[in-house]
Amino acid sequence: MSSPILYTLRQCPYAIRARLGLLLAEINFEQRDIDLRQKPTDMLAISNKGTVPLLVFENGDYVDESLEVMIWALNNNDPHDLLLSQKPHYFPEMLSLIARNDYKYITALEHYKADTRYHNPEAPVYRKLCESFLFDLESRLSQHKYLMADQLSLADYAILPFIRQFSHVERQWFREADYPNLKQWLSDLYQDPIFSKAMTKYPLWESCTNTQATQHNDLTVISE
Repeated sequence: MSSPILYTLRQCPYAIRARLGLLLAEINFEQRDIDLRQKPTDMLAISNKGTVPLLVFENGDYVDESLEVMIWALNNNDPHDLLLSQKPHYFPEMLSLIARNDYKYITALEHYKADTRYHNPEAPVYRKLCESFLFDLESRLSQHKYLMADQLSLADYAILPFIRQFSHVERQWFREADYPNLKQWLSDLYQDPIFSKAMTKYPLWESCTNTQATQHNDLTVISE
């Protein structure tokens, strides 16, 4: 059986989330890094939605939502027990926390990024809206090492790319902000070899050639 294909964009937090999920599940996959300004025709032939991540299976089925990619991967193989199988009551709580990230926090984050870029005076307003979520994460991390418990979970990796994005908007402000536990959490996850693998830069994929594809086999990256 051939490996699934993942169309992805290196800095997109949703795509980072999908890559993390597949790597953490030790799923073999072919990575195709794309340029959204020149979307590959083979990608658009599968889904005209034209967004990443896009995980395509040999039978033509596909998944185009990052959290669904993570859950599919971990349901197939979860060597680090990121779904906290011994504590099944945590799973709905994880999904609820991720939903807050996806449907409230990210909306404020998008405004914050745009307003900061264009020097809009409302940027601090949206930064404060983002902080309502960050305060919750800081509180959680004051009680245990990771977001759900003293072990890593789906929630940590699903939320990581978006906290990383927030920290990059006003780097100096974030360095001085009073989030000691959140900063330590970020530092710990940045040092995780899986994160480095997920962020490795590869040549862009071009349709009708496999020379730019990257095959992930048992967490070993091979550039063809």
